[in-house]
Amino acid sequence: MTIPAAQRAEELFSQHYNCAQSVFAACGPDGGLSQTQRLALAAPFGGGIAAQGEVCGALTGALLALGEASEAAIAADPAAARKAVYQRSAQLAESFRAAHGSILCRELTGCRLNSEEGMRAFQQSGLRHSLCSKLVAFAAEKAALALAAE
Repeated sequence: MTIPAAQRAEELFSQHYNCAQSVFAACGPDGGLSQTQRLALAAPFGGGIAAQGEVCGALTGALLALGEASEAAIAADPAAARKAVYQRSAQLAESFRAAHGSILCRELTGCRLNSEEGMRAFQQSGLRHSLCSKLVAFAAEKAALALAAE
């Protein structure tokens, strides 16, 4: 029996991988990239793209998984596949926004992770555990559902 994507993503996150790495590694399609490759590719996207507070890394990891799952379709018909990926991605992003009020890391956390002060506030607040682990689980679950529907 395989571990559900949300649980696997939370496990990776607890092992100090970032949000994007945890979701992408947990949700990537079977037979695609290895876990190590997914962890490496998603590394720059944590903290809203290199701790810049942009799009939440958990959501980015989920979107990367949708993109990887589209490999064959993109090879066959790039324009049609891109349109389908955009549609699934927009739905996922909207469900994330509806559930959490934003898709931006800096709005979700209230911290500027690209400053010493903001990173210190984030670390002292316990948000990694109280908020971000929940965002990781949510994004992984939504990505897994979207991939299962394909």
